[in-house]
Amino acid sequence: MGRPRTPIGTFGKVRLTKSTSGRTIASTRYRDWDGLARQVSASGTTKAAAERALKTKLSERPLFQPSSPTLTPDSGFPALMDYWLEDMELEDRLSLTTRQLYERNMRGLVMPAFQHLTLREIGVARCDWFLKQLARESHSKAKQARVVLRLAFGLAVRHEVIPRNPMDHVARLHREYTPPEALTPAQVDAVRAAVLHWESGLSKTGPRPDGQLGAIIEVMLGTSVRIGEVLALRRSDVDVASAPATVRVAGTLVSQRGVPTMRQDHPKTARSRRVIALPSFTAEALRARLAQQGRLSADDLVFASRSGTPLTTNNVRRQLRYVLDLAGIEGVTPHMFRRTVATAINDRAGVELAASLLGHTDARVTLQHYIRRNEMVDPVTAVLLDRAFAKDVPRRQVQ
Repeated sequence: MGRPRTPIGTFGKVRLTKSTSGRTIASTRYRDWDGLARQVSASGTTKAAAERALKTKLSERPLFQPSSPTLTPDSGFPALMDYWLEDMELEDRLSLTTRQLYERNMRGLVMPAFQHLTLREIGVARCDWFLKQLARESHSKAKQARVVLRLAFGLAVRHEVIPRNPMDHVARLHREYTPPEALTPAQVDAVRAAVLHWESGLSKTGPRPDGQLGAIIEVMLGTSVRIGEVLALRRSDVDVASAPATVRVAGTLVSQRGVPTMRQDHPKTARSRRVIALPSFTAEALRARLAQQGRLSADDLVFASRSGTPLTTNNVRRQLRYVLDLAGIEGVTPHMFRRTVATAINDRAGVELAASLLGHTDARVTLQHYIRRNEMVDPVTAVLLDRAFAKDVPRRQVQ
């Protein structure tokens, strides 16, 4: 029976020899991840020092098979960033907008702190310290940096470049909870009045109205969809002849650097495709808009420039901000209409229906980020407690 093999990741007997310079050389055969035993040596001024140097060297040797021929634990962090960006392109699972956001966060938030480090040098403590320092500047920036770091290091772990993800054990980011802001019905009316005043040509300054902003707002108020999804509605997505009228949310607008804004053939997430029944005010606004445009083909956009090209979300935001500034209304963004709708539906029918309308798969996201909390508890509690504990109520009546 032959001698048993040395297990992978272990070494055999350590041999000590003297070099011509008088230093002690400690050497052994180490069985690597690929099953081959290789000679590994280290030197020191004494036997003990040479053995310590050898064991340190062995402890840093990878115990796993790298799947990337170019990426190793000694690669610089920029190499991981490039590897991760390329993998996202190949996988093609995330939307273009999300990939661009991740790349911008990686280059702008993370890279300045990690660009001179190798993957081996980036551990839990360094990541934890970095995120806490960034959180002192901005909780949102720290949260975004945490996302891209976890994803990049997660890829390195899956491809067996590093043994563990340092982001798995960083401290949670904490900040004081701020409830979502939503418009009241009176504020909605004030916004409508300001836009109507501007679109009627009564404002002598600012951009020339084209009759679309008011209709865009009514669609957001009647559907809860994102501004990019409103601007991506095609004629075939809108049915104002049925009862009730409906819109199909099936796309959004995306903007790439150096490339004109274009329509993406699915919303922010593929799961958020949905058909939404329209309230009367939204159906009326869309009928007026379609009548204004005249005959459209099925793929023509409902909201578009005079030349038929997509409007940009930034221009619509800028237009809305300008009009409301004239009316003295501050802080209203397109996304606030989404929170306003979610709050109204939650108050009347519960969070599950609100989440369904917004296209969320998890109602907790809707509750945490989109619904303004109503501090008033249902007054039925007073009636129930009167029945239970009111003075001079016969005990049999309580029962």
